[in-house]
Amino acid sequence: MGVLILCQDHGSHHKGSCRCAGMQMGRFMQPCLLLLLHRQSTHGYELMQQLEEFGFASSEIDPGTTYRHLRKMEDERLVRSRWETEQGGPAKRLYEITAEGEEILHAWAVTINFNKQRLEKFLEQYQSQFQEPTNKKGEP
Repeated sequence: MGVLILCQDHGSHHKGSCRCAGMQMGRFMQPCLLLLLHRQSTHGYELMQQLEEFGFASSEIDPGTTYRHLRKMEDERLVRSRWETEQGGPAKRLYEITAEGEEILHAWAVTINFNKQRLEKFLEQYQSQFQEPTNKKGEP
């Protein structure tokens, strides 16, 4: 299940229950995880907490989805993990980005920048069509 952006107009998260339908963000988790791992090797639970830095609400971050992303990225050799045992606690997987993962992270940055430009163009057009008319003094 993908994460949805909040429907600003209706003030709730939804999937298909509204015609605006939010915006699917499921694929956005991969570059976020890679960027977090580039900053610091860490455990899955900590990664889930840090995803909030990218606008994911804690209620949207499903552990199953996060660990599936991590396993898939490990299968694709974008990340690697090893078991780490802490004194007095259970073993945990420590994830770190690989050189190949860093290359993919750079590719994601290019793609995200391109999409950002497209979204900005859409918003410019939208705002130009729906802004309130102003008088000659620039006042509404």
